[in-house]
Amino acid sequence: MFNTKKLLESAKAKKKTIVFPEVSFSDRTFEAVLFLKKKGIVNPLLVGDASALILRDKRFGAFDIVNPVTFPDREKLVKTLYEKRKEKGMTLEQANKLEKDPYYFGTLLVECGYADGMVSGAEASTATAIRPALQIIKAKSKKDQISSSFILFGKNKFLKDKVLFLSDCGLIENPDSDTLCQIAENCTNFARKFDVSPKVAFLSYSTHGSAKGEAVDKVKSAYDKFKKKEKDVVCDGEIQFDAAMVPRVAKNKCEKSPLKGDANVLIFPDIQAGNICYKSMQYLGGLTAIGPVLNGLKKPVNDLSRGCSVEDIILVSAITAIQCEDKDEKEKK
Repeated sequence: MFNTKKLLESAKAKKKTIVFPEVSFSDRTFEAVLFLKKKGIVNPLLVGDASALILRDKRFGAFDIVNPVTFPDREKLVKTLYEKRKEKGMTLEQANKLEKDPYYFGTLLVECGYADGMVSGAEASTATAIRPALQIIKAKSKKDQISSSFILFGKNKFLKDKVLFLSDCGLIENPDSDTLCQIAENCTNFARKFDVSPKVAFLSYSTHGSAKGEAVDKVKSAYDKFKKKEKDVVCDGEIQFDAAMVPRVAKNKCEKSPLKGDANVLIFPDIQAGNICYKSMQYLGGLTAIGPVLNGLKKPVNDLSRGCSVEDIILVSAITAIQCEDKDEKEKK
């Protein structure tokens, strides 16, 4: 079972500052940051009007609250945004206006080092919540691909105590084989952050050549590339969902598969398959889904589902803190 208590304790030990751009207009975020602050899980940095927040709840007098209009280093943020986007045609005047947007402002706080990460999306689409991060923070390197992952866990007779990592169900629509390989690398590294030994399944409607077609070839090619890079990771592909997840089926369909029906990292051929599957597992399977969590950014910025609960916001905030690199990790690179 996914140990949420351990997750919160690990986040607390990191002592990271996470910015919340939606607290002024999201009741769920409002409640979540009160809990996060009280338990010391993260240091919430709130975007909004301090007077209005404190008037609403006196406990916000103990919070760090910043306003895009009155922020002391506003000029630095505007300049940073302009420099990041001027090649795309952005003017200084446009940057000055866009900096006031809470999502861009929060992202700039992360980029410029005023916060370690950001959590938003309870009140906005994924595009609105993460577009600033894709434009400003960007990938760790030009060759890296930003993707997203979901964590699924819960009381389920079939799943038992297993935790699943699914990718990409929320960002990349139709990856080619190279991108699919990168998605798998990102998700595998993400799973390792939770002390999980990854067993990676490249999912398809075919198992080891039982069907033919371009879609099958793409998945098989991605698996081959991944296996060359990650020689020590247990993996297989192309493979059907049941063969990847059910030992009895695996024995009949692909007895020699190293997964043996025990995969915990599921890589989908495209966003449609991934998104449909994770929602089915969440709502029909009764599992808890956390995400989409972005993988591959220089600094962590994470999106929430607009249907998220207060608990979801708390857990994603903890995951964001865990994703933050510490000083010793940065020095190794």
